[in-house]
Amino acid sequence: MRSIEVVQQMIEWIEANMEDMPTLQKVSDAVGYSPWYCSEMFHDITGFTMKSYIAGRRLARITEEIRDTKERILDIAVKYGFSSQEALTRVFKEQYGCTPAAYRKKNKPVPMTVHKHVLFPNYDETRIKTMEETRLAVRVEHIPAHKYLGIWEEKAENYCDFWKYHDCDEVCGFVTSMDKMAHPIVTAHTAGWKLQNGKKTYFYGTGVPLDYDGEVPEGFTVKEIPASDYLVFSYPVFDFMTENVDVMSAVEELAFNFDPAELGYAWNEEECQIYQRHYPEKLGYQVVRPVRKIKN
Repeated sequence: MRSIEVVQQMIEWIEANMEDMPTLQKVSDAVGYSPWYCSEMFHDITGFTMKSYIAGRRLARITEEIRDTKERILDIAVKYGFSSQEALTRVFKEQYGCTPAAYRKKNKPVPMTVHKHVLFPNYDETRIKTMEETRLAVRVEHIPAHKYLGIWEEKAENYCDFWKYHDCDEVCGFVTSMDKMAHPIVTAHTAGWKLQNGKKTYFYGTGVPLDYDGEVPEGFTVKEIPASDYLVFSYPVFDFMTENVDVMSAVEELAFNFDPAELGYAWNEEECQIYQRHYPEKLGYQVVRPVRKIKN
């Protein structure tokens, strides 16, 4: 088994056993490698020490439960191994600048440690193509006026380029913390492109309601996006590891070469932006381009 696969196995074991206080020794026992080897592999591939990753994920899970449930903060603290609510409060305030009680009362973007994924599809050109072209589709969707909280990176034209200029863990941590506050249609981790004069600028973040007036993390900007119809170019649920490259290429080729006049529309990208929905196991892949109805 490759080192990267072993590390992903460690990560998934940690996620599944977070309430049982995972340690380096327990992870080592679970995957069958020595503690030293596990520690070295984990740090080399993730950039985290295992101890710091576990601590960060534990606090992230606690943060989600404080945000999303009505369970007592004391019970949540004990559930994840803290000796008291006060002990949790010290760590919470040190990391996020507010107490758990204040965060529950009014959520704000915080730098959560996200669930790492280090194992990605094989980009070998000899892969066997399994996606079916007939499953590509186009439909119309209306998205009401909303705000978007994110980072628009002028130097990036795609997802991979974006992360050359920004810390993935830090940005994704803030965006993940916005799950409950996110717009119901333009959800957290909905990324995309702003297209102006034929140039694509990639952005990453989350939609938020039109009345959002909360905190804006450093480096992020809030922009108001007017209501618009959109053409949704899509492919349904697929296997990420074997089909991701082909699916994304096919959907994007269709989306960026389509003539909206065929459906009675023109592009509306001066006012709005192009959204990208990438949820292989739940939704599939979609490129969502704004349009306006052509007047007869």
